[in-house]
Amino acid sequence: MEFCEVIKQRYSCKKYSGRQVEDENLTAILEAGRLAPTAKNLQEQHIYVVRDPAALAKIDTVTPCRYGAPTVLAVAFDSESVFTYPGGSLDSGMEDATIVATHMILAAANAGVDSCWVNFFDPAELKEALGLPQQEELLMIMDLGYAAEGAGPLPNHFSRKALDQTVTYI
Repeated sequence: MEFCEVIKQRYSCKKYSGRQVEDENLTAILEAGRLAPTAKNLQEQHIYVVRDPAALAKIDTVTPCRYGAPTVLAVAFDSESVFTYPGGSLDSGMEDATIVATHMILAAANAGVDSCWVNFFDPAELKEALGLPQQEELLMIMDLGYAAEGAGPLPNHFSRKALDQTVTYI
């Protein structure tokens, strides 16, 4: 699919069929994340692929937003391997993991795989439930799968502010 069409048509799927994401599509999605730029090329991201029913059930105890997705990607970053910005008050961890996640969401759309960025959960609680390493910070989880029949974008999905309302030239 042409890139502009990918970004126009992609939406957050809120109802999945039971169809599992094929390994070749999952690999392409993960590869897109691996190729994402990170500050100083530190590549501090770590992606956890959750497909096991017991692990998915742990996610379900922490958030109602899995929507039946058969695969969930937990996107984390190593807080000990980030670039600290001048001034020392900010680091690259969250933004780098966000870039990685965005690359994967767009790669999923390009492969015809539906997704949803989920941040409606307590990161510390989910980190503990999944047994993630102490130094890793959990940014988000990403539902992956194929939309169930009748699923589609929310009614306001295609509503966008005009460019002059979101951009200022200085």
